[in-house]
Amino acid sequence: MNINSANNFIKNLSIHVININRALKNIKSNIMADFICVDNKNIVITTNNITSFLDLQAMEKYVKSTVCIETNHVESPRLLQSKSYLKIIGIPYLSEHTNSCITSNDVKNFLKSNHIFNNSMLISKPRIIKVSPKSDMSIIWINIWDTQSGSKAKCLINRRFNVENFITTICSTNINPGVLQCKNCWKWDHSAKVCRIQDTKCIKYNSPH
Repeated sequence: MNINSANNFIKNLSIHVININRALKNIKSNIMADFICVDNKNIVITTNNITSFLDLQAMEKYVKSTVCIETNHVESPRLLQSKSYLKIIGIPYLSEHTNSCITSNDVKNFLKSNHIFNNSMLISKPRIIKVSPKSDMSIIWINIWDTQSGSKAKCLINRRFNVENFITTICSTNINPGVLQCKNCWKWDHSAKVCRIQDTKCIKYNSPH
């Protein structure tokens, strides 16, 4: 939408809200538009609840029919996204090739290389910790953007895929609050800065180097 169309649309926001709610009522929707604003030349319609595809169609039809809007500059409304939380198990904490801890970039690379993640987008960097201080395996938390119904996560949960010679499994999980894991003793709930152990333990054998 160009700047002139945006300025014209702003002049009648209260009328647009009334008309959009009338259009929603006509399709027997329980959704109501609370307010409208124009953000960076885009129309933002805030509703009282999550909209369905039919609700979006009704609102889009109204916007495109408004005389002050150039229809060739109107983008189709997009469904709100939700977040899904997953964890991956079955990957060693130490890389076979470098004998160093796997990193979030390593995780991103093997997610990109596997087709089952083609439709998934990470919200933040993957989090990696050891299963336990004596274990050489890791737990990897990934947070992805999902549909309102969680369909993307449902397609991934319980799927298996290969990372080098290992078979890994994707599991559902709750939000990961980011529990600290000490890089000295490999225990949780504190960082290396406040650890009572002075010497760093070996990641693989949980004993002094």
